[in-house]
Amino acid sequence: MDVVDAHCHIISEDPAAYPKAPIGGKQSEWAATRPVTAEGMISRMDETGIAQSVLVQATTHYGYDNSYVLDSCRSRPERFVAVGTVDPLRPDAAANLKATVGAGGLAGVRLFTSGSTVPTQGEWFVAPETFPFWEQAGELELPVCLQMRLGPATAQLVELLERFPGVKVLLDHIGYPDIAASPARAGAEVAELAAHPGLHLKLTHRNLERLRDAGEQAWDFLGPVVEAFGAQRIAWGSNCPAAEQSLPELLALAREVLAGLPERDRQEIFAGTARRLYPSLGDHES
Repeated sequence: MDVVDAHCHIISEDPAAYPKAPIGGKQSEWAATRPVTAEGMISRMDETGIAQSVLVQATTHYGYDNSYVLDSCRSRPERFVAVGTVDPLRPDAAANLKATVGAGGLAGVRLFTSGSTVPTQGEWFVAPETFPFWEQAGELELPVCLQMRLGPATAQLVELLERFPGVKVLLDHIGYPDIAASPARAGAEVAELAAHPGLHLKLTHRNLERLRDAGEQAWDFLGPVVEAFGAQRIAWGSNCPAAEQSLPELLALAREVLAGLPERDRQEIFAGTARRLYPSLGDHES
């Protein structure tokens, strides 16, 4: 089966060429203890049987400096596309966004509003100052990965999706729904968001581990979510090396949890959705 990893991170061994500059000034633990270079990622992909990957900026290591993911994609365009972190609050955000895409540029962008080093959920991603950014992203048909936590900020997400229905928003880690507390309740909350056609889901180990632990109740989440969104709006990402498991283990986890889905749905989740979101991947399909 064709596999595209829609979410992995790389870190250079050359801090002089690619200096550390984490958002908020705090480096993530995984970036310090188990970094993987672009070359190392290719080795892991080959070991796992993964054709291509989306290099998502390691925001908690490089902040807004996307040099390393861009350089890595330019050197191996048959294996990688780049998603870089940007600041949509910049007065020149729209012009800057337009300048970063295209041949040899970013295939998508990421807004980092919450995470292990940013525990307080930011709601600035829908501030009026960001509207030119969102308008430009829509005009460019550029996917925007949104790292956020569902909950109090879900209202802001809905506001964004309603205001900019043409923008493709890819919700990292599905917004960390609380599957462990109640797969059914979490599934219903996520499925409700499918009413917004621009919203896509990125399924990673942060969700898959909870679903594996839920056993048969995993389908109380997966059933309504897949039915509401369709597999065509769900993409798998490993989150390697932020995840502690190896890349083969992360892919095996996904295959185990999703084994009950029809093959056509698994094909979409493991590759088809990513290839539509990032058309340049299709130019190098193996």
